[in-house]
Amino acid sequence: MDPLEGQCAWCGGQQDFLAPLLLCGALACLYVGSLYVWRSSLSRDHPATIRRRFVSVLLVSLVSPLFPYLYLSQRGEFDAAQLWAALGLRWRGLLPAVVLPYVLTALLFLGPLIQQYHVGHWNLYLEPMYWWQSLRNLVWVRNHIVAPFSEEFTFRACMVPLLATVLPLRVVCLVAPLFFGVAHLHHLIERIHQGHKLLNALAASIFQFAYTTVFGVYSAYLFVRTGHLVAPFMAHAFCNHMGFPDVGGLLQEPEPRRAGLVLAYVSGLTLWYLVLGALTSPEIYSNQVYVTPV
Repeated sequence: MDPLEGQCAWCGGQQDFLAPLLLCGALACLYVGSLYVWRSSLSRDHPATIRRRFVSVLLVSLVSPLFPYLYLSQRGEFDAAQLWAALGLRWRGLLPAVVLPYVLTALLFLGPLIQQYHVGHWNLYLEPMYWWQSLRNLVWVRNHIVAPFSEEFTFRACMVPLLATVLPLRVVCLVAPLFFGVAHLHHLIERIHQGHKLLNALAASIFQFAYTTVFGVYSAYLFVRTGHLVAPFMAHAFCNHMGFPDVGGLLQEPEPRRAGLVLAYVSGLTLWYLVLGALTSPEIYSNQVYVTPV
C-alpha cells in the first residue's frame, strides 16, 4: 500500500470539507496579515521592518496550533498528547529527519551546487567568519531561519492535520501548497510600491506563485512521509539559500563546462527522483502519525 493513499492515524469517516478549508484559509490570512499590521513606509529588508515581522510571525506561530487542536478536539478523536506528533514535533526519527531531507534537496540542486563550486562559493562556506556574519545579518536570519520555520509551521504543520481529516494524504500534498502559493501573492503589492510596472509585477508574482506552490508540494510530501516538521524546514532553508537556479548564467558558460553543468542538472534531478521514495520511507523516521499501519 502506498502510504500517501492512506489517512492520518487519527482520521476516518466522511467529514465536512468546508470547515478545514476555511480554517486553512484563515491561517494563511492570519500569517500574511500579521506582516502588515505595522504601518511603515520602510522596505521589507529594513532592519526595523524585519524585527517587527519577527514579532508578528512569532505570535502567529503561537496561535496557529490552536486551529488544528480546537477543530480536532471538538470531533472527539484527538487529545492534547497527539498535538505534538500531529505538528511534527517528536523525538523518534529526528536525526534522519534532519539529515536525509537536506541531502535529498542538495541532490536536487546538484547542478547549481557545482556552479557555485566553480565560482568559489564552497571555500566561503568553510570560513567560520562567514557563518558568524550571516547570523548577525537580519536578512540572512529571516531567509534561512525565521521564514522557513514560521512558514513550515503554519502552512504544513498546522494545515496538514486539518486537511488530513477530510482528504487522502496524496490529495493533502496537492491542496495545502495552494494556500502557501496564494499567500505569496502579497508581494505584488510590495512590487508595485517599489515602482514596478503593473504587468511586470503581476508576471513576477504569478511566477512566484507557481514555484512556491511546486515547492509546497515537495515540502508537504516531506512532512507527511517523515512526520517531522524539521524535514521540510531543512529543505526550505536550503532552497531559500540556493534561490531559483541560474539558468541564464548556465547558458552563458563556455563549453565544455556548460555541457558538464547541464549533465549535472539532469543527473541531479534524475537521481533525486529515483531515491525520493527510499529516502523518505516512513519506517526510517518511525512515522506512524500520517501513515495508517497496514
